[in-house]
Amino acid sequence: MHYPVLNKNGEIIASAVTNLDLHDIARAAKTYGIRKFFVVTPLKEQKELVKKLVSHWTDGTGSRYNPKRREALELIRVKDSLNEIMDHLNNAGEGCPKTIVTCARQNNGNISFRKLRNKIKDGRPYILIFGTGWGLSDNFIAEADYLLEPVMGGSHYNHLSVRSAAAIIMDRLLGN
Repeated sequence: MHYPVLNKNGEIIASAVTNLDLHDIARAAKTYGIRKFFVVTPLKEQKELVKKLVSHWTDGTGSRYNPKRREALELIRVKDSLNEIMDHLNNAGEGCPKTIVTCARQNNGNISFRKLRNKIKDGRPYILIFGTGWGLSDNFIAEADYLLEPVMGGSHYNHLSVRSAAAIIMDRLLGN
């Protein structure tokens, strides 16, 4: 999610899409069997950038140069909002998914990795939502079905890149 996310001052913004996030999250998603990777931004220029980058690796020179990367980046879909994703999935006959948001802060009501890992085995559709910038807005988090416990390292520092957090969380939820 690139909107609604927070900046370092706690203000709601639309954050920029980065090339590294697209590549790394798509590759991790493909590795762990994720079927779709939605990039959410309401900004026209950012959507065009994503489409251009993805097209290079799925249809252009990059698709022939690195077919493995093509497979991963073919998972990417660009949408304006979570509501647009829900409509897309409902129209595709996949049903109404449960939403799982991530946050670097410990909150009351977090679901543990273990509990969520068991829950997602039920075959229902789930959307795992990562925020960019300084995280998802509090209002967005409050609307989710589940709030996943944060990834905690061995120090007080806790500001992972979205691509690192995504890889760790996918491994904890879907890894062997």
